[in-house]
Parts: sequence; structure tokens; C-alpha cells
Amino acid sequence: MSNPATPPRSLAEALRARDDASLAVLLRARPDLITPVPTDLTQLATRAGTRASVLRALERLDRFALQTAEALAVAGDPASYRELLGLMAGDDGDPAVAAALPRALGALRNQALVWGDDDRLRLVRTAREVLAPSPQYPSPTGLGPTVREATSGMSPGRIQEIVTDAGLPSTHDPVSAVDALTKLFGHRKKMARLLAAAPAESREVLGRLVWGPPYGQVTPEPAAHLRWLLDRGLLVPTAPGTVVLPREVALHLRGGRAHREPEPVPPAVEPTATHRPQVVDATAAGQAYTALATVEELLKDWDEGGPAVLRAGGLSVRDLKRTAVALDVPEPIAAFWVELAYAAGLLASDGEADERFAATPAYDEWLDRPPGERWAQLASAWLTATRTCGLVGGRDAKDRALSALGPGLDRSAAPEVRHRVLTLLAALPEGTAPAAESVLARLRWERPLRGPQVGVPPRERSRAWGSEDDLRSRLARWTLTEAELLGVTGRGALSAHGRTLLGAPPAKKAQEKAQERAQEKEQEKAQGQEPSGPGPGPGPALDPGLGPGDKLPVHHHHPDHPAAVLEPLSPPEQAVAAAAAGRLLAPLLPEPLDHVLLQADLTAVAPGPLRRPLADALGVLADVESKGGATVYRFTPASVRRALDAGRTATDLHAFLTTHSRTPVPQPLAYLIDDVARRHGHLRVGAASAYVRCDDDTVLNEIMADKRAAALRLRRLAPTVLATQADPATLLEGLRAMGYAPAAESAEGDVLITRAHAHRTPPRTAPDPVPDGPPAPDTTLLAAAIRAIRAGDLAATAPRKPAGAAARGGELPRTTAAETLATMQAAVLTGDTLWIGYVNAEGTASQRVIAPIRVEGGFVTAYDHTADEVRTYPLHRVTGVAELAED
Repeated sequence: MSNPATPPRSLAEALRARDDASLAVLLRARPDLITPVPTDLTQLATRAGTRASVLRALERLDRFALQTAEALAVAGDPASYRELLGLMAGDDGDPAVAAALPRALGALRNQALVWGDDDRLRLVRTAREVLAPSPQYPSPTGLGPTVREATSGMSPGRIQEIVTDAGLPSTHDPVSAVDALTKLFGHRKKMARLLAAAPAESREVLGRLVWGPPYGQVTPEPAAHLRWLLDRGLLVPTAPGTVVLPREVALHLRGGRAHREPEPVPPAVEPTATHRPQVVDATAAGQAYTALATVEELLKDWDEGGPAVLRAGGLSVRDLKRTAVALDVPEPIAAFWVELAYAAGLLASDGEADERFAATPAYDEWLDRPPGERWAQLASAWLTATRTCGLVGGRDAKDRALSALGPGLDRSAAPEVRHRVLTLLAALPEGTAPAAESVLARLRWERPLRGPQVGVPPRERSRAWGSEDDLRSRLARWTLTEAELLGVTGRGALSAHGRTLLGAPPAKKAQEKAQERAQEKEQEKAQGQEPSGPGPGPGPALDPGLGPGDKLPVHHHHPDHPAAVLEPLSPPEQAVAAAAAGRLLAPLLPEPLDHVLLQADLTAVAPGPLRRPLADALGVLADVESKGGATVYRFTPASVRRALDAGRTATDLHAFLTTHSRTPVPQPLAYLIDDVARRHGHLRVGAASAYVRCDDDTVLNEIMADKRAAALRLRRLAPTVLATQADPATLLEGLRAMGYAPAAESAEGDVLITRAHAHRTPPRTAPDPVPDGPPAPDTTLLAAAIRAIRAGDLAATAPRKPAGAAARGGELPRTTAAETLATMQAAVLTGDTLWIGYVNAEGTASQRVIAPIRVEGGFVTAYDHTADEVRTYPLHRVTGVAELAED
């Protein structure tokens, strides 16, 4: 075990010196480290230094923390805090950088990317390899190799010539010569004198290389101003025709700064408009009602079986266009509603031979719920879904089209981006709508890297954050649009129920807490006290690691934290928040109406949402003509016939309209119903293949004489009966197209009532989100993992007494069966702790630290410090035993 007063010599020792709370912060930030749980802290440190894990951790750093890591990669190893501050703030200093650096360094320490005390800061080796400059992988700082690295292949004689031309005395060996050049280039006054003597063209060349890239091309016979730089080591050849600007020279020209523009403070989210909160909530509630109506209309349209599933999966472009026309929305918006219904588990494929999309049984349950609960289910599904409808119509990596409801639409970053965008909106005052570009700028600062951005050639890097093609930029833009469509926001501002959906405290309470905190600080300053809260000074005791991009627990906002965010909720917490949001929204939704207004032009106006039975009945009797704040229905002969086909009589229709209309039934509408009802069923169609019969043979004569009936190929069987080889459905459709109102009849001659038969899929569950790496561990798992790691570390590091053939170099202890039994029995009497080797039934060997309690029947019962529980082990599986040293 390492002494806490002794500086750690490795990352494992640094982790060993941490307390459980600090380890929990590390494992929560990097959950891949406990998948699976490491056996001890040495294995945890090894896993924390693997390339995949380090790259994932670097991707989750904010811009200033990443700039700090990049500065450490070009600093000495180890580097002091003072050296790091100089690289970040420059020779002239920067108060903002100096104030933010402790937090950034704390974030790196908390994530085990940096270890060591302030006078010996070390970046983990893999991170240094990834971020340090090299000819293949240029550093984001734009710096090149050090003088020692650049001259590593240079002859000793040439190095001595450079030393002499630079005005330094010659040395006895190349190592001391390189050291002399390094000291010269790092000395501000001496370098200033040297550069003052340089030709103007030489200084211009240095100016072009100073901020990177540091490499340039020269001819075999360089010009005089280039020769002057080469002779003094201010440019060093690295390959034929290629020169590089040494890192020490570039830092002098930059004034000591590693970055041209350090960004210690996140950009503010700028407001574009401010509305009254009541207006925002009302607008969002209107959008929420529209969302419910649209999803209901979509699935009602697919009630008897929706579009066919493509062979590769998904919805065809033609069917998406038809859906967009039916919903009266653009195709991208139609894709959003289709994907939303799928994410909520309301829509799926039926799995039949001729596979089609249809509503699931969960849709019927969803319809029976109150509107607030229905909206909460949709909003919660949208917030956590990884499927990204904005990709529909694009191409995948294999240049295949991406279709709605098809494969390839999952993007694991989508839930994180949605949650973060809404959290930024929640941090604004109530009723404030942000500028989209300022939201994107903030997200770029918080997550400047995504994917393989570091340690790979520039050509293979993904597109820069700000481009339109960048996925996270598009996700953020889509989030703002989709939140407005769904009613989470209104007029661009986050609504009260949207805030509740996130688990955020009400805006007024948050503002009151912020004001209280500001007043407390003013009082402390007036009394000459240090403001409470984390201090800005550096030091290993700084707990925190609360870097500007680190997340704070839900409902807690750090008063000094520039980018405090809400933690994403766990599934149970999200369900509770969604239910609360639905209850908050419910009073704002319009109350369904039980009446319409009939007009003389054969239309009916619904001045608001209708109760479902009324809306369903009216949807059969009339066609929707227009939607909006009020829905307009139009009565036509075809729509009235549709109602009669469904089993209604003319008397039923008159009674229905009289009951549900606030205005008298117009005479033209009454005439229309009576006229269609009088003709309905006058012609009867049955299966012959198909026949049509009518008591009035003159009607059949008209049909036979009509040229439009030629395609039906009718022939007369009797004065009142016509037959055709077409099926009854085709015959019905053809006669209706000719203006008749035939009715289908059964084999017994009874009129067949045609009602829509709802088609449902077998029970289906909503699609599972595709996670972005291992899920974040909960408190229980963290506690258990830390306890197991500590116990394993105790077993691995506990000092042992040498015994017989005890283990050497990590081998299992080896003792005879008699020695093992005797040592176990003695430990039971003395209460000593033993170190044993054990091989389980699968043949896996392990080391354990146990305190024997009882030995009998060939078994030992002991408290296992490694597993932190009492266990029983067969003695014949124990390879050997050794006593632990007293210290």
C-alpha cells in the first residue's frame, strides 16, 4: 500500500489514494471501466489507460478541459501546475484562464486522464500519445516536435554547427548541445535578441508557421533568409525538402501560449425573443393537442392494415408520400410522426407473410387514456429514443437509402443531444426563446470532439462541428424543431410541462435560489469573508473536478458552475416526470366538444376537438375538407352511402345530426340523405363470380346500355339479373363509379353491412434505444463495484509471509494438504487472516484473502475479504495457504 504522504509513482497508486466518493465520480464518468468490474485497482488503472477508453473519455471533455489536456501533451513529463498555467494563459497571463484552469484540471483528474500532485502532473500515456504532435497526426495546438525530437537523427557535427551559429559555445557531446539550444529557445530575452538580428523575410516565414501547421517545404538550395533560420536551428530539416518549426521556438513567438484562443468560459445562449409564460404554455398545449390528433389520424388511416414493409425493412418512399398527403404535412414531418408512433410502441409490423405496418394492441390502450397521459407517453418516448427521423431520405455508409421505420436510423448520441438542448432552454428565464446558432455554439464548446477525432489522420476525421453535415449539429436543430411539433416548447421557449418532463425545478424556484446565492456572496464580501464554495486555487485537495462541462446531479445546480446541467433521469424517474408533465398539461388542453355547426353548403364545422364517438361517426358520414383551429367536414353522396353501408339508416342519420348540431339540419343535407338512402340497395350485388339484380328491369337496361359498363362485361341471365366474371368488389366499385348506389348481399339475400375491421399486430414492445457505450451505473452498482475493487486490491497488495513453496511473482501459494489444514485450523483459533489460492469448478484460479471461521467435513467457512461476504470453500480446491505479514 502506498503512503498517502508519498507522491504516487503510477496511476494505480494515485487511484489507490482516492476515497470511495472520488472513485465513484470516476466510474460514473467512465462506465466502461466497470464493464466488467475489474479485480483490483491495478487492473482498473490498466483499463483506464487503454486506447478505446481514453478516446471515449476525451470525447466527453468540454473544450477548455480538452485544451488543458492538449497543453499537458506538449508540456514536460511531468509538468508543474505553473508550467501548465503558462501554456494556457501565456506570458502576459489571463485572469479568466487562471480562474477556470483548476476546474478543468480537476475534471481531468477525476476522469483519471491526469494524475500526480501539482508539482508533478502527468497525462496518462495513451492520452499523451493521442494528443502529442507528430508528423502523421498534427496536434490541435499547431505545435511541432521539441528541439530534442527534431534533431534526433541529425549528425553531432551538424548540431555543433547550429550551436555555434546561434551564438553559443560549442559542447563536448550532442546531448549537451541540444540542451543548450533548448535553454536558448526557452529564454525570452536571449531569443528576442536572436530574432531581432533575423532578416525581415525570415521573421515572415516564422510568422506563417507559428500557429501551425509547423511543417514547410524548402528547395535543395534554400534562399538566404531560409538558410539563416536553418543555420541557427530555428527551422530543422526532418526529411528531404521538409523543415519543421521547433516547439520551443513557436512557444516563444506565441508568447508562451499553447493555443491561439483559449476558451475557458462557455459561450452564452443568446435569447431572440421573450414571451409571457402563459402564452408559451398555451401555444405548446395547442401543439401537444395537434400531436395527439396527428398520431391518432395516422393510425386510424392504417387501421385496416397500413403500407407494406419493404424487403429490406421500412416504409417505401411512395407510401411515405401518401402518408404525408393524408396528414397534410411535408414528408420529413410525416416521417417524424411515423417514427414517434413506432418509438412509443403504438406502431409495428404485423409479421405476416405479406408483412404490413399496423397499430399494436398498445394503441387501443393509449386511446383510452386521458389526453395528458397520452402526450406524456409520446414525449417520454421521443426524449429517450435513439431513432433519428431526420436521417430519412439520406444514405448510409454503404450508400443505401435510409427509409422511415427501416434499419440504420439509430444514433446513440440523439437522447444526449435532445436532453442537453432542452436543458439549455430550461436554464433561460421563463418564456425566453434562444437563438439556434448560440445553442449550437454552446454544444460545440461542451463536446468539441465526437468519434475518432484524435489520433487519426486528418483525412479520416469526421467533419468539423460547425458544418451542416455534422450529426450533432443536425441533431440539435432537429431537436428544436421536433420539440415545437410535440408541444414541449411553444414559440421556441420551453414550456412549464416541458420543464417538468426534464425533471427540472420550476423556473421561479431556480431564479429565487440563484438570487439567494448572489445575496449571500454579497454579504460575505461586505464582511470581508472568502465566498463559500470551491475556491479557484490549484491543488490536489481541490475536489471537484467539476469542470465546466461536467454534469451535476438532477435538481442540483452548482452556484459557481458555468455549465451546470441536469442529469438524464433513470427510467423510473423519467416515468414519474412524464406523468407529472402530463398532469400539468392536462388543464391546458382544449375540452372535447359534443356538437358541430351544420351549414347550408353541405358542410359541418367542428369549432374544436370532438369527443371520440362523435368524431368517429362523423368521419364515416362526411369527409374532412380542412383542418386547423376548426375542422370542416363535407357531406357528399359517397360519404352518405358509406354511412349507409356501415349499417345506418336514413332515420338514424337524421337523428344523429339533429342531436349533435347546434344549428338546424339544412334542407339540402336532409334531401341528400333521403335521396341516397332511397337509391341505396336498389341494386343488389352478390357472388356468381358476381351478379347484380334489381326489381326494376329498366334500371338494368340503363346499365347495359351505358358504355362505361363495357369493362364489367355484363350479361343478362334474367329480366332482373345481370352476371359478370368480375368479383363482387370490382362490380360494386364499377357501379358506384357510374353513379349508382348498389348494396352487397349475402347468399341468403340479406344486405351485407360493411364496417372497417381494425387490424392489429401481435403484442409488440417499443424498440429499445441503442446505448452510447455502457449505461451509467446506479448508486447500488457503484457501491458494490467499489467494494469489490477494494477487496480485490487488498488481496493483491497485502504483504505475505514466505511459506514453503509460496508464490513468487504473483503465482498462487502452494502448500501440502496437511499444511493447509493445519494452518486453517490455527487461524480459526487465533483469528488470523490468510492468503489462499483457489481453483473453482470451471478450473479458474484466483487469489483470496479470508478469515477462517470454521473447518469441518473437508470445507472451510470463512469471511472472504475479496468478495466481502461469508463463503464456504472445499479444502481440496485450495492450492495453498500463506499467512499475511503483521504490517
